[in-house]
Amino acid sequence: MPWWAELVVGLVGALLLAWVALIVVLVWLRPRGGLLREALRVLPDLLRLLRALATDRELPRGVRIRLGLLLAYLAMPIDLIPDFIPVLGYADDAIIVTAVLRSVVRRTGVAKVRAHWPGSDDGFAALARLTGLPTRDA
Repeated sequence: MPWWAELVVGLVGALLLAWVALIVVLVWLRPRGGLLREALRVLPDLLRLLRALATDRELPRGVRIRLGLLLAYLAMPIDLIPDFIPVLGYADDAIIVTAVLRSVVRRTGVAKVRAHWPGSDDGFAALARLTGLPTRDA
């Protein structure tokens, strides 16, 4: 077998292994009980929050780019795990949103995120519980 064919087979195998590992992690971390219902309740406000943060000129450019890429990923019809798979289909989106929001809070502080939150205080508390965000700056 030529070296390039071995390289392609190795890359495909590595990607397949990474995808299977991701599915195993998502099965283990999937939302349980009322968390999924709570996540669906804050979803419209979360999307408005991401858009507001992405267009805020006071935020560092890297943060705005990250948020723009996140919005583009959420709008794409192709996901790491297809959305038609119950529970897990949306879990990959939730994990990516959580990671990006945590990075935004690390760079800008929770007060900036809270200032752009379009929903209620209860909704922000639910978002903080779902994503592990602090409810106020420490």
